[in-house]
Amino acid sequence: MSRTADLSNRTLETLSSALGCSVADDAELTSAMSPEPVGRLRVARGGPIDKVVTVDLVVPPIGLDSHMIFAFTEPDSAVPHFTLDAVHHGEYYAMHLDLVPRADLAVNLAYLDAAYLPLTPLLDAAWQIEGVSAAAVGPRQRAMMSPWMVVCRATESAFGELGGTVEAYLEHWISLLDKGVPAPEADLPARDLTNRANIFSPEVDPVWQQVTRLLGVEQSERIRRELAR
Repeated sequence: MSRTADLSNRTLETLSSALGCSVADDAELTSAMSPEPVGRLRVARGGPIDKVVTVDLVVPPIGLDSHMIFAFTEPDSAVPHFTLDAVHHGEYYAMHLDLVPRADLAVNLAYLDAAYLPLTPLLDAAWQIEGVSAAAVGPRQRAMMSPWMVVCRATESAFGELGGTVEAYLEHWISLLDKGVPAPEADLPARDLTNRANIFSPEVDPVWQQVTRLLGVEQSERIRRELAR
């Protein structure tokens, strides 16, 4: 099993155990590049959250091994969403790890302090790992995520060390589900739909162009719709 798949599987096992969710939908993903399926789209439901969406893409001809997890809290919950994207492509590893805010952090200080401040030493330590470097993500995309986002490229050994960061972020997120967070000033469901539409917009994130080239328009849009609502 690859490093990326192993990290994704361990994260999913922790989520399933802590939340009690189970797979409700499971669909193969196909591509003109391969006679065999190149991945899966899975949706798990149950427990104290809305759903967990997992997208796995493994395409040896182009050296792609990608595993994305997005755990969405309920529409009226202020607890951030949890996301992990673990990728091995060609000569490099990459990671996107974050708790996606459900409210404007600048005007909800108590919310910020409860949900994000405990992550600061973990974030600082992650950037000190030898072999970790910043990924080329522009400020427009960053504005939709949190300042505690770990979005990077990594060597194989550095990616292995980042597994500890993932476990610690996930443990903190699960604790927020248990104890809650201070109520922010926001129309939580409306803000969430708008923010998710932006995060997963092809106009904002160029990765969707690559996904569409690989899977075709129909499958790409199915994945986007599942993530955006």
